[in-house]
Parts: sequence; structure tokens; C-alpha cells
Amino acid sequence: MAGRFVRASKYRHVFGKNTRKEFCYDNLHISRNAWDTNLIKANPDYLSVNWESSGGGAFAVIPLEERGKLPDQIPLFRGHTAAVLDTDWNPFNDRIIASASDDAKVFIWQVPENFTLYTDAEEVTDVTPVSKLTGHSRKVGQVLFNPAAENILASASGDLTIKLWDIGTGQASIALKHPDIVQSLSWSANGSMLVTTSRDKKLRVWDVRQEKAVHEYPGHEGAKNSRAVWLGEHNRIATTGFSRMSDRQIALWEPGRKDPIGGFTSLDSISGVCMPFWDDGSSCLYLAGKGDGNIRYFEYDNDKFEFLSEYKSSDPQRGIAFVPRRGINVHENEIMRAYKTVNDSYIEPISFTVPRRAEVFQSDIFPPATGARPAVSAKEWLDGKTAVPAKIDLERIYEGKAPVEVPAEYKPQAAAPAPVPAPVAALAPKKEPEPAPIAARSPPKMSDQKASISAMANKFQDDDEESNDDDDDASSFEEIARPAPRAALPTRSTVPKPPSPIVAPTRTERAPSPVKSPQVTSPPIWRAAPPAAAPRTSSPPVSSPIDASVVESSLVEIKKLLEQQTKIIGTQSEQISAQSQVISQLAAEVETLKKKVGSGSAEQSERIRKLELELEVARS
Repeated sequence: MAGRFVRASKYRHVFGKNTRKEFCYDNLHISRNAWDTNLIKANPDYLSVNWESSGGGAFAVIPLEERGKLPDQIPLFRGHTAAVLDTDWNPFNDRIIASASDDAKVFIWQVPENFTLYTDAEEVTDVTPVSKLTGHSRKVGQVLFNPAAENILASASGDLTIKLWDIGTGQASIALKHPDIVQSLSWSANGSMLVTTSRDKKLRVWDVRQEKAVHEYPGHEGAKNSRAVWLGEHNRIATTGFSRMSDRQIALWEPGRKDPIGGFTSLDSISGVCMPFWDDGSSCLYLAGKGDGNIRYFEYDNDKFEFLSEYKSSDPQRGIAFVPRRGINVHENEIMRAYKTVNDSYIEPISFTVPRRAEVFQSDIFPPATGARPAVSAKEWLDGKTAVPAKIDLERIYEGKAPVEVPAEYKPQAAAPAPVPAPVAALAPKKEPEPAPIAARSPPKMSDQKASISAMANKFQDDDEESNDDDDDASSFEEIARPAPRAALPTRSTVPKPPSPIVAPTRTERAPSPVKSPQVTSPPIWRAAPPAAAPRTSSPPVSSPIDASVVESSLVEIKKLLEQQTKIIGTQSEQISAQSQVISQLAAEVETLKKKVGSGSAEQSERIRKLELELEVARS
């Protein structure tokens, strides 16, 4: 029975959508260096790409709006004397970026204002760094900004140390010593803890300001690289790696617990490293395989990773980057956007979207996102202060307004339901205009209706009523002369209109009747005027047997007339449809003749013109 139930989730139907080649970033020279990093990094405004260049290392910065094929010569960020291995954007300043290189240096760069790859200058001017951080003795493989403190940068080097820099002063006051080369690192949400994976197959959790590893566990047993990512504000860590049999694995850890929660879970047997990315807003983990084109995504729930779906592509990726949540497109119900490298020549955006039709802000899938204001300054962080950055309301961005910070205890309201139309008050049936009589068919005679109704009424009369009504007329309705028919209105189509089943007499032509006509909700076939001599109060009660039979017979007659009219309308619709088909065939024949004749003689052209005029007349 368990297989019959589906776990409820707002993100169960998230799907990845690729981008057409003309809207990608083409004509790139992505670095072919074998060092295990993501090659590209993204923020809401720019994309950084490790560049394959000669004469020292370089990387490129691409404005996100400049899509398509890029110029052959673009301004690069040059300054390193060896290949650039990694870059990272400042989370609180979208124009500040750090780079790590094989030359054992860390550079800080600032993107110029109004930066563009398209210039009219004869020679392209490269960008130079604004500061240089020196202190490592071997190549620097990873750089990562602190997500809560301002200007705090971590750099991992082949000299088996991780240095923490204050880029404002250029000083590295903290160094974490490792027994082996660091393969990946990730900060906790408040920036007080750091998790690392190393070539010695150990997972370490560091209290960086104490410069010591507070937890150390054996990680994935495979020989290939493993990765770790902190799950945002959750006190959990996700790792990817390999088993002894080279199967790709994923594991969930709790700091202070030596074994992974639920053990190691095998994914597949592909040889490429899995690059993990965490989205704190949707609590989803994305796994992108290096060397294959698949991106799996899981939802973290109750200390388990629930598989949602998988984006599949035949184009493998070597590098991939995810944009911060404040840079997604909330108008398209986009919860995350990735940029992947394809064939080391272009970068393709991939949008992960929740399929919804509502054209209002979906607050349930867009909780507040981390803003662009740091929680603490660099000095406060070094002095031991810890805090989480304030969040911003994405609904303000949806409305095109400046983002506003929300309190920590803020909870989004439920998505506004679609507007429900107001109920329409019960009104009396609308009186339809009387159709013009058509001579093709005359309405039934009043004498025939009078006879049939009188016969049905007499069937239900008792002896007393028969004796009392001897002096009265046989029916409460008198025959009224049919009014002179009006001239039929001109019609646009040759198909006759449906005939009018009845002709109601005008008010001045109505004859008096001894019995008041009962009030019914449907339009009556005929109307009997009240008697001229008797007052309105002298009419018999509505609930008399005669009145009930009159109502019943009237409804039967109405039903029969409506059925006849429906049949006539159906016949006319078929005729109209047949004529439309004929017109369509004529139009097709005219087009065929035009194509065959082409630029023919004047006589042929004139003949085609006449056929077109006849076709226009038929259409009208």
C-alpha cells in the first residue's frame, strides 16, 4: 500500500529547462586545466570564467545580459603569472571578485563601472587587480568568501593550509593546517564553522576562529575527489564521493556524529566527480556530474534526501555555477538557475522552474532570500561575533520595487488564491426581444391551441365546476387576430434564419379574458389580458386545477417548440459549415492558379482577379 501514496511537496514537479544556442554565451576559451574546481562562478550580474590564455593566467567576466556570440577579443582580468584555478564573487558586493592561481597568489579585483565586452577601441584594455594577497608557498586551489562576515575570504593551498584573509587590510590572521591537500571547503550559514574534505579521505569541521578541527570523521573511501557543502542554516553537511568500487555516493552528516545519517547512498557508477550545490530557500540539493550532462536534485526533509527529478542532457559539463537566490526570475516561477560549460566553447543557462499558471507572486515557493548586507564586519567577526545575514522579501522584487529586509521570524503568507467572481443575484428572467416574423413559416393557430388546452382542462374539472362554468366561455383564452407581418430584415448570408415559432400580440391588441393568466418563470407562448370589467382581485386563485393544467400544457408546448427550433438551427449550422468548406476550396484553387500562372499574361491575371472578387463576394 505504501507505493500508492506520493509524498507532498511544493517542488515535486520542478523541471530543468535549457536555453537555445543563440541565447547562450558563445565563442569562449574555457580553461582546460585539470585542477578540480567548478571553472565558472555566477552572481546576479556577472559570470566569471577561467580562461585558456597564454602569457600568464587570466579569467573573463561576462555581463549576464550580453548573450550570444562574444567578440574574438574581449577584455580579460590579467595579472597572475600562472593559470587561474578558481574564482569567487563577494556575496555583498557584486563587483568584487577574488581569484586563486597556480602562482601561489590570491588577487582581488573590481569590475569597472558599465563594464562591457563590446568596445570600439582598436586595442582591448585588460583589467588589473586592486590588491594582491601573498602568503601561500604553493599553488592556491580554492577561494571562498564568508557568507556572513564582510571581506572575510578563505583560500586553500597546496602548502596544506587554509588562510583566512581580511581583504580590506590584506592580512591573514588565521591559518588552518591540514595533513593533506584540501579538495573542497564550505562555510556554515553564520560563517563561524568551516567544513573541508581532504585527500586523506577525512571530513573535518573547523571552528575557524579557534583554529582547530572540532570534528573529524572518515569520509568516502574512494580514491577520487570528494566534495562537501553545508546545508545553509541547517546543522547538516552533505558530501559526495566514491566507494571503494568507484560508485558515486552521497551522504548526510551531523556535526558531532561520526557516521553519516542513513549511511552512504550509492548514485551510479559514472566516473565524474559530483559537484553539490545547496539552495537554502527551497531546501533542495543539486548534484551535477563532471563529465556528464545530468543534474539530479533532491529535497531535504526529515534528515533524508528525497529524490525529485533529474535534468538530462547529451552535452557534458566540466564546470557549473548556480546563481544566488536573489538573482532568480520570480516572474517565471524560477527557483534556481545554473550555468554549465559545454565543449569548453560556450556556457548554457539552465532554469529550474515550478510549473504553475497563477499570475501572482507565489509566496509559498519563494520564501525570503539572503540579502546583500553582511551580518557583521570583518573586525567584529574576528573578535568573535556571530550572526546570520538579514533576508529580503522577494515579493518586492516581483513587484519591481527595491528589496526590503524582513525580520528573522518572518513567515511568508500563503499564495493568494485566484479571484472568485461575485455571485450573481437571482433576477427575473430577461425578456428577450420578439423576433421578426418570417413568411416562410406561419405560427400555430390560436384556435387549435385553444381547443387542445380546453380539452386538457376539462379532463380535470369536477361536476360542480362544470355546472358553475356553463355560462362561461369554453376557454380562458380568446382567439386574437394575427398582427400584420413586418418586413423581413436583410441578411448577409443566403441561408434562411430559423423561423419564429410564435408571434406574440402587441399590448394594444390583447383581448380580455375571464381568467387571469398564471405567472411562470419561462416566457409564455401567449398572453391573456385581464378582463376589462372585473377588478384584479376577482381572479381565481393560482392553485386551481384549471390553472395547473394550463401551466403544464404550456410547458409541454414550449418544450416541443424549442426542440423544433434546435433542429432547424442544427440544419442551418451544417449548411453554413458546408458553404465555408466550399469557400475554402475556392480560395485554395485560386492560390494554386496564382502559383501556376506566376507572372503570366494580362488576360490570365485579369481572370484570376475576377475569381478573387467572386470569392470575396461569396465570403461576404
